[in-house]
Order: sequence, then C-alpha cells, then structure tokens
Amino acid sequence: MAKIELVMPKMGESIVEATILKWVKNIGDRVEEEETILEIATDKVDSEVPSPASGIITEIKYKEDDTVAVGEIIAYISTDEESANVPNEASNINSPLINASVVYDTETIIQKAQESEKIPRTDQKGRFYSPLVRNIAQEEGLSLNELEQIQGSGAQGRITKKDILSYVEQKTTVQAPPVPVITPELKPLAATSASTIAISTPLTTNGEVEIIEMDRMRRLIADHMVSSKQTSPHVTSFVEADVTNLVQWREKVKKSFQQQHNQNITFTPIFIEAVVKAILDFPMINISVEGKNIIKKKFINIGMAAALPSGNLIVPVIKNADHLNLLGLTKSVNDLAARARTNKLKPEETQDGTFTITNVGTFGNVMGTPIINQPQVAILATGAIRKRPAVIETEYGDVIAIRHMMFMSLSYDHRVVDGFLGGSFLRKVADYLEQFDSNRSI
Repeated sequence: MAKIELVMPKMGESIVEATILKWVKNIGDRVEEEETILEIATDKVDSEVPSPASGIITEIKYKEDDTVAVGEIIAYISTDEESANVPNEASNINSPLINASVVYDTETIIQKAQESEKIPRTDQKGRFYSPLVRNIAQEEGLSLNELEQIQGSGAQGRITKKDILSYVEQKTTVQAPPVPVITPELKPLAATSASTIAISTPLTTNGEVEIIEMDRMRRLIADHMVSSKQTSPHVTSFVEADVTNLVQWREKVKKSFQQQHNQNITFTPIFIEAVVKAILDFPMINISVEGKNIIKKKFINIGMAAALPSGNLIVPVIKNADHLNLLGLTKSVNDLAARARTNKLKPEETQDGTFTITNVGTFGNVMGTPIINQPQVAILATGAIRKRPAVIETEYGDVIAIRHMMFMSLSYDHRVVDGFLGGSFLRKVADYLEQFDSNRSI
C-alpha cells in the first residue's frame, strides 16, 4: 500500500509557517489528484492545498486554526483503497481525545521556545505548552504561574496562540498608568480616584455598542501599519497635476483598446508607467534600509494596493515593471486585481515590492497621506481626477479653461529620503503625466 505524505507547502521565501483555515476533506474521504484538501493562510495570502495523488485520506495530523511549520506532515493519503486503514472517529484530529503532543511536537521552527528552560513543555497538571506558546510567553515575560491561569480554548484545555495573545493584550490594557506627581494643590485622594476610574471603567454593552473582533487579515494589516510608523519617520509631499491629455486619450482609445487587446485600460497602468520612468530618473527612491545599510534595488517591482470585498487591502506586485510596455502593464494590473478580488493570488505575487501605488481616487478622495509599505521607503497616492477651471499659459496670454486636475501625494522615509529627493521625484511623476502624448498609438 502506497502511503503519500501531505506536507505544509512552502508559500514563499519568507514564509516559515501557515495556519489551517478549513479542512475541505476529512478522514475516509476519497480525493483526486489536484483536488483541494484544505485551505491555509499565511501572513501574506490565503491559499488552497491540492492533493498530490488520488486516494483515501487515512490520517489528519492537525486541526483547523493550528499553525504548522513549512515542511511538516499534515496528513496521509493511501493510494490503495482496499488496504486503506482509516482510523476510527476517536483518532480524528478534531476529537477531544487527540493527544496534544502529537499536534504540536513538530513545531520545531520556533527555536527560541525549544531552547527555553523557563517554561516547561508540560506543567505539573499535565497541560502541554506548544513551542509557539512558550516562545510568546518568553518574549512577553510571562511566568509559568501566569500561563496556568489562562483559560485555554484548545483540545484538553490547551492554550492556543489566540489565547495567549488575548491575555497579553488584556494585561497591557489594564496596567495602571504612572501615578501623577502630587502638588500642594492636588489632594492625594483625588489622584487615587482618578487612577481608579481610568483603569476600572468597563465597556458598557447595552445594545448601543457592537463589539467586532478583527479578522486575521485586519490584525496583520494593523500590525504592519503600526510597525511602519514606528520604523520610518513619515514625511508627505503633495503636487497637483493637469492630466487632461491622458484623460482625453483614454476616452478616445478605451473602446478600440478593448476590441484590439481584450483588455480594459484604466488609469492605474498609466500611473505605473509614469512612476517607473521617474524611478529610473531617481533610483534612490527604489531602495530599502537594513540597519545602517541602504539596499539599492536594480529591479523595479511596483505594488498596487487593491481593496478586497471584505474591506481589507492587499498589495499584489508587478515584477520587473520597467520591462513592460503600457499593454503589458495593463494586462498585469487587470489580472492581479481580478485574482485579488477572488482570493486567487499566489504568495509570491504579494512579495518583493520596491515601490507602492495606492489609488485613493477610487473612493472619491482627492488626496491622502498613505503609510509606507515596509521595507520600502516611499508610497504614492493618486487622488480623484476632477474637472476644474485652471489658468493656462498660451502664446497669446493666460486663459482660463476647464481642465482635468488631480492631486498626488508621496509619503517617504525621512531617514534616507530627504525633501529634495522626495519632492523632485513626485514632481517628475506629475511631469510625465502632464506630458502624456494625446496622439499616442495603442
């Protein structure tokens, strides 16, 4: 009997673990080769794991919501139906009888937790602590006594990653603020009362307030944004551009462009084309920072922020955008945007960006101050294009005309990008858009 190992796939160079979202197939189910067995999630993207062969699922080693290291065996598939030894219901990973040590003993990727002697693998009551939980406990300075007080939601009362992070967040929230300095005019009793009120006032849930837990992606976005603000001193510059020529050109060619190339041309690939040209003029925008070193990228990978149906954002990346013409950029933009909306992006398609564009004009906003997508050092926001009266200089004098105008803003990392570089780059992008050839062929 051939027994096939189903392992947690490597979802990208920087991905070391993934979380099981849903088992599509269960023990005893027949699966065909390339048929989806489970859905997983990383900190980059969600994905489906197909079956490597046709057969019967004989064992599932991890349950939903478990975080598993890349390369670990997560299930076994027997290719011989008659000989397949399907375990009984008690051996199912979702059963409360599951041995917790089998589930988490393979998380050897967390080296710090394995080397730690402060938190044992099993306490005196026999409760098992996974390497991931022990690693978090060590980093947060939690004692074994504190861990024993946490109510676990896992099998056999085991503490999950969600349990310990919730405890850490709650612990941080309820810590008392520093005691204020008491002056002769401030009575000690008043100071004590104020501190007590500040930390003990509960959240009233009387029907007027709805508590919504962040989903996994929203938590990741929140962490990423806070980390970016803490890492980079943000500066934002603004510029206004007259984009009448490119608007008129798009209106003129969009129908024939669709007929000729079977692609809908939007403003996004035009913006990306201008950004790529400007990066070639100012290559020090296309960098990242590692410690005291500046990493200058010789390739240009443009990330484009895309809104998901859930309201969350994802940033698919157009690799080597400087090697693509306008048609190639249009195809890439349309393909990535469509697959982002249907959750079909591959992990590598959201990695290795060197510069990001976000189109706040999509939401009717005229400008924005975007947060840098680390480890990049700049991000461009394009606002809504609106008709406005503007002064135009002609050989016969100044005239007022209705023009298509837009604001653009560039947020940049002031550690390595100063005002001259940031402002010059932004102005150059605007120049390329304003100088767009309205007679350009498709």
